[in-house]
Amino acid sequence: MQKKRWIEVVFILLCFALFGCGKTEKEEKGTQKDPSLPDAQPSEEPTLTQDALKQYQFRLPQQGDTVAEFVISDFGSIFVKLFPEDAPLAVENFVTHAKEGYYDETSFHRIIDDFMIQGGIPKESSNGGESIWKEAFEDEFSKQLNPFRGALCMANHGANTNGSQFFLVQADANSIMELKYLLEEGQDMTLQDYLENQYGILLSDKLIEQYITYGGTPWLTGYHTVFGQIFEGFDVLDKIAAVPVFGDQPLEPVVIETIRIIQWEVSTE
Repeated sequence: MQKKRWIEVVFILLCFALFGCGKTEKEEKGTQKDPSLPDAQPSEEPTLTQDALKQYQFRLPQQGDTVAEFVISDFGSIFVKLFPEDAPLAVENFVTHAKEGYYDETSFHRIIDDFMIQGGIPKESSNGGESIWKEAFEDEFSKQLNPFRGALCMANHGANTNGSQFFLVQADANSIMELKYLLEEGQDMTLQDYLENQYGILLSDKLIEQYITYGGTPWLTGYHTVFGQIFEGFDVLDKIAAVPVFGDQPLEPVVIETIRIIQWEVSTE
């Protein structure tokens, strides 16, 4: 993910326009947010509700589907359903790297709470990692997959520059509601208009409502290949996102012991 975009997102969420720049004493101490902001925190994981599970991206894995288990030291496991039919290059690259141990004992090297956690750089890498083809590969976009909360996406530094790095979207529905509120109250601008004006992203009313419902990073729509979706382990995702950081670097390593690739079997019991 481009550093410029990380900075823009953090700037929007923490020091938007009329609300002033820089962390306030309240934010640094980790106290509760301004009570005037709307509280859209869902009572259950939004991507796992019965309505969500009817949608293509959030459906639970079926017999024979390819699943990746991220085994993270001291935190537990995150299970991700992969989409080889929608993003064949990204899935092949990720699965091959995982099976060959390329990601073993690597770290989530960039962590931004209410945004994402990023990994995929092998130890002693001098170039930030590379694809299984030893060169960058092209983006793959599907209308059925978006960077909603829990999405597994390819990190990049521009169009068609995919290598080995990836990120898991952690931003939840509450994050989107806060951004929407700040835009409407601070700038008299809708989220839809902001995305169009700042990023040239045209999102339908339906897609905007989905981001508000499920969470995610609407400003990254069409910028990063989505090739997987978390279906178990959101609690682990949120715990990792909340670790102490300096800037976006975790103070203590968050280590991926391994990534297991599983052909999913549905229990008949």
